[in-house]
Amino acid sequence: MATTQNKYNEGIGRRKTASARVRLTPAKSTTVTVNDKKLEDYFKHAAFVRAVMSVLETKEVGAGEYDITVKVSGSGLSSQADAVKLGIARALLKERADRRGALKKEGFLKRDSRAVERKKFGLRKARRAPQWSKR
Repeated sequence: MATTQNKYNEGIGRRKTASARVRLTPAKSTTVTVNDKKLEDYFKHAAFVRAVMSVLETKEVGAGEYDITVKVSGSGLSSQADAVKLGIARALLKERADRRGALKKEGFLKRDSRAVERKKFGLRKARRAPQWSKR
């Protein structure tokens, strides 16, 4: 069995049906790899990149330099970005417990539980009833 040289901290983030497994390994400079692609290549929209990096750029958190590896699947890019953000925050918390107050104050430890409501029988969608006709 091979042993790894660098110890990493792992965090799992979820949003809708997206699930992200995040590994934080201490490094000389911060690099983010999502599904074996660079962060900017995977999340082409700048807003998603900003959302993911917002956890690391917060001053109160005091995050160092990390090599971040992410495996994400399910849902769309927006939900995947939120899942990665939560996963990074949880991994940072595992590394140092005193970061909890700063992460919580910024809202990074909240899991957005909203998901698609299931379709009910007799209806066209979750709540949309069939069209009623008078005659």
